[in-house]
Amino acid sequence: MSSEPVGDTSTERLVDAMRQIRDRCVWTQGIDHDMLVPYLIEESYELVEAVEAGTRDELVEELGDVLWQVVFHAEIASRDADAPFDFDDVAETVTRKMVHRHPHVFGDEAAPTPEDVVRVWNAAKAKEKAKRSSALEGIPQGMPSLALADKVLGRAVPLGVGPTVDAAVVDDEDALGEQLLAVVAAARANGLDAERALRGAVRRLSARVQDAERPVASPTDG
Repeated sequence: MSSEPVGDTSTERLVDAMRQIRDRCVWTQGIDHDMLVPYLIEESYELVEAVEAGTRDELVEELGDVLWQVVFHAEIASRDADAPFDFDDVAETVTRKMVHRHPHVFGDEAAPTPEDVVRVWNAAKAKEKAKRSSALEGIPQGMPSLALADKVLGRAVPLGVGPTVDAAVVDDEDALGEQLLAVVAAARANGLDAERALRGAVRRLSARVQDAERPVASPTDG
């Protein structure tokens, strides 16, 4: 019996290869979603490096490695006895989401400028997330601190919460990088943990956001 993946398209061959590996590779058979997380994180960082400093071939390879992680998770899920889903379900779900968030492409909404696109995107996303109890809901707390800070600030600023910023101070990524490096160096020199310090600042900012979201008590309440 041939062990070559079968299928008419690259996607079908990819999914079939994963299925055969899951069936026949004893290491792969012992892997679950949680065990895959470190590999997904590593592959994601390798993809970022390829985007920022890699060749065309490296980018193709790293994109494939991240895609393999998606297919791997989908194959594991397809065998779940209680709530199975497969790669087609993943692809269909993200397709529906992206069509809904681009009404200026697939509907009658007009968005002639990038700013209009952002407005339309945010409005569509807000409809999807209407049941959220906080603007911060859905932000993964395991993100690296800088990425987490950026994400929380993006939700906090529209609520009028966040530090005062002089945008003219930093207008170049190279200069910004040097400033951040200098802050980390100063932290090390003083025995401080820059990562932990920023996470603490983000937690305090998150608390202020949650305070701002709480309804103000009326004089007649109670």
